[in-house]
Amino acid sequence: MDVSAMSDSIIHPTAIVDPKARLGAGVHIGPYAIIGAEVELGEGCKVGHHATLEGPSKIGPRNDFFPYAAIGFKTQDLKYTEEPTLLEIGSGNVFREFSTVHRGTGPNEKTIIGDDNLFLSYSHIAHNCRVGHKTIFSNNATLAGHVTVGDSAVISGLSAVHQFCRIGAHSIIGGCTKIVQDVPPFLVADGNPASLRGVNHVGLERRGFAEVDIKALRRAYRILADKTLNFSQAVEKIEATEDAGNIYVKYLTEFLKTTQRGVIRPEPLAGS
Repeated sequence: MDVSAMSDSIIHPTAIVDPKARLGAGVHIGPYAIIGAEVELGEGCKVGHHATLEGPSKIGPRNDFFPYAAIGFKTQDLKYTEEPTLLEIGSGNVFREFSTVHRGTGPNEKTIIGDDNLFLSYSHIAHNCRVGHKTIFSNNATLAGHVTVGDSAVISGLSAVHQFCRIGAHSIIGGCTKIVQDVPPFLVADGNPASLRGVNHVGLERRGFAEVDIKALRRAYRILADKTLNFSQAVEKIEATEDAGNIYVKYLTEFLKTTQRGVIRPEPLAGS
């Protein structure tokens, strides 16, 4: 099949598109871009000049790949022995210049990215990561393997996340931050070494959270930041409060109780 002749698609004559690639309607492929075999590219996707997509990769509609993005390459994990692995990308994502996303490591393992995420220049998503929806990765934000990122999280520039960590939904990580443990949802993590700095009040307001819910999260955070309590005691105390039934406080405590790498602890209460 001559993919360059597909209806409503624009494929530059210098682009290299493998005959085994599957392109949806209305795709735009720029000069010198490369689309490898086993790449499924959804309708309306745009691939900038010199960007490269490799497979097996299943990519949904309306994704925008800027110049020199490298998407779907094999893992950098040294355990990889060329077994088939996968990348799945949802819809409406933006991958800016030189961003990189790698497939899974083990047989049929996946790296999964949801919808409407923004990955700025030089951001990196390693093997087996799970990224939710509407996240923002600033320039040079990087994930090691097996990291999970919740919806609407923000990872600021030059920040790095250790393998197997979880970044909770609606959290924000400050610039140049080193993350080696889980970042709870709704909170701010910053510094090197990182510590929790409080509730992501501004971010939650911008996303339409009610003030009553934000106040409940602030009260829960104050308990978590109480240096007279160890981690387990703090979680138990949060669950014993009137706020425990709040949907967001409950989500926070369930996150805390299921940590495997441990949770970044708050800085002292002053200023929280």
